[in-house]
Amino acid sequence: MGILEKIAEIEREMSRTQKNKATEYHLGLLKGKLAKLRAELIEVKSSGPKGEGFDVKRSGDARVALIGFPSVGKSTLLSTITDTEAAVSNIDFTTLQATPGRWEYNGAVIQLLDLPGIIEGASQGIGRGKQVVSTARTADVILMMLDATKSHLQRPLLEKELEAVGIRLNKKRPNIYLKIKTGGGISYNATCKQSELTEKFVYTLLHQYRIFNAEILVREDVTIDDFIDVVVGNRIYLPCLYVYNKIDAITIEEVDKIAREDHTIVVSIEQDLNMEMLKQKVWEYLSFLRVYTKRHSEFPDFSEGLILRQGATVEDACRAIHKSLLENFKYALVWGRSAKHNPQRVGITHELSDDDVIEIVHK
Repeated sequence: MGILEKIAEIEREMSRTQKNKATEYHLGLLKGKLAKLRAELIEVKSSGPKGEGFDVKRSGDARVALIGFPSVGKSTLLSTITDTEAAVSNIDFTTLQATPGRWEYNGAVIQLLDLPGIIEGASQGIGRGKQVVSTARTADVILMMLDATKSHLQRPLLEKELEAVGIRLNKKRPNIYLKIKTGGGISYNATCKQSELTEKFVYTLLHQYRIFNAEILVREDVTIDDFIDVVVGNRIYLPCLYVYNKIDAITIEEVDKIAREDHTIVVSIEQDLNMEMLKQKVWEYLSFLRVYTKRHSEFPDFSEGLILRQGATVEDACRAIHKSLLENFKYALVWGRSAKHNPQRVGITHELSDDDVIEIVHK
């Protein structure tokens, strides 16, 4: 029996099992088996050829992947925001390969990747879907393109396909410490009361994955799915912005209802409605910082800043300028929101804020 057949069999058993407290443990183990098989499916796929048109070299400061069903406006968005001429048509599956575009915004160079429209069952290998959703794993942000005139089932169906290949949208990594050891058995501790996770389930699941020696520390109340994700270990946690296109074809009341959903923005690409807000939202979801540099006794250079990620330190700024700066680093002077006073003398681990100005002092 192949991996896909085993997955289908477990899914059928899960659908037949009534969900309650008595079956929670059994369903958890089935989820563990399912996650293991899906992880094997990803590994088998990633070890083979990526397929023509999908091996796109990463470039720029970040990569944003456009995911959606056919004919929702992905290619139109790519052609509008970038200089790339993507094939645009009302016919489904006009885009047959990954098409990259270069988008410059707020001093950052962003690679916008238009992926072919996927269909239900893509993660199982239907069409070229497996290649599409796997390429999405390499992105920094997912733009899920949706048609505002069509069924609202589009969103959960696409989320299901991405979940199946280990992509978690708008979720934070569970605060679970797991260290596999060579001996000593399994040590399990939780710093707070668990509503779902039990010590019995932890031991059984780890044995299911042939892990017999490990140290586990759970620092928050987590679900069984969260723990399975940590054990599987190949999960990708990505921010996702849901973009509903073609709002010019629905009523104001419908637009208002959609716009109130979490992580959602409504646009009409062809009518140029709300496009500036879309660009700003993408920038926010990329969590960029702009940090400006200055030389001693000179004014800062505000014409071109360093593009860093939130949480970046002085060390990251040095690496972005040139890694040789770290060899002779003495201290840095920082002006801006991250400084307690202007300027503040800081070390290499100082965390920077957006629009900070930094001066590196050598030994």
